[in-house]
Amino acid sequence: MAKRFNLREYQENMLVRLQEATATAQADARLGVEIGGRQWLVKLADVAEVLPVPNIAEVPLARPWLKGVANVRGNLMSVIDLQAFFNEGSQALSQLSRILLIQPRHLPHASILVGRMLGIRHSDAMTVTPLPADVPAWITSTYKDDKGQVWQELDIEHLVNDPAFLQTGIIA
Repeated sequence: MAKRFNLREYQENMLVRLQEATATAQADARLGVEIGGRQWLVKLADVAEVLPVPNIAEVPLARPWLKGVANVRGNLMSVIDLQAFFNEGSQALSQLSRILLIQPRHLPHASILVGRMLGIRHSDAMTVTPLPADVPAWITSTYKDDKGQVWQELDIEHLVNDPAFLQTGIIA
């Protein structure tokens, strides 16, 4: 006689296994992006959404790294060009460029312009490398992947609390 199958027990077991797998997978999962030709890691919890670059309206008397504002489903979002904020020139726009909408708990109605998406990366699969002494507080870690590429972890919370980042206007 065939073994009796308990559907409820099976579903509960699968739910527990799925929750465990999700918890361990998300602990080290980061969003990989390219900004100014460099690879960056961003915590998934710091990004609300990833979108193609919409039309951007320039803002007068703003710092060069404030690319402008964009209408995202009826909400105006500031678009920050991090490459320009890093004093490395303006981020070139292409079909691969995207904006990352920052979680509103960090900074409402703000987004970051990135050159392209590099997918989900796992920091546990990378080797931690020492941070130089003079890095800003919003670079929390550096890693090397198995191909020898260097990745820097961008801490959105530290970035949006940096006084230089918050001062977008130019006093005339």
